[in-house]
Amino acid sequence: MPMLHTVNKSPFERGVLESCIRLATKGSAVILIEDGVYGATKASTASAMVEEAMKDLDFYVLSSDLKARGVDESRLIDGITVVDYSGFVKLTVDNDKVQSWL
Repeated sequence: MPMLHTVNKSPFERGVLESCIRLATKGSAVILIEDGVYGATKASTASAMVEEAMKDLDFYVLSSDLKARGVDESRLIDGITVVDYSGFVKLTVDNDKVQSWL
């Protein structure tokens, strides 16, 4: 049963992303929104964890939240998909459930 996990907290201030990755089942999707987008950046303290998790999980990041925080797409970990609001809605429809990590 595919599930979409939304993470809106920075991995540098809370362990929400780590908890999400630990508990998400294989085949699930994770979308990083708001300050969660920092978890998608290369060469950060969270990047190795995210890269390892990408073997089992699909990762997405919301484009408008990247722009709002001045994060250029070139700084993202390879393989993370950038989506707009329409793409976010499609993810919610394509997955059976949505789990918000606060």
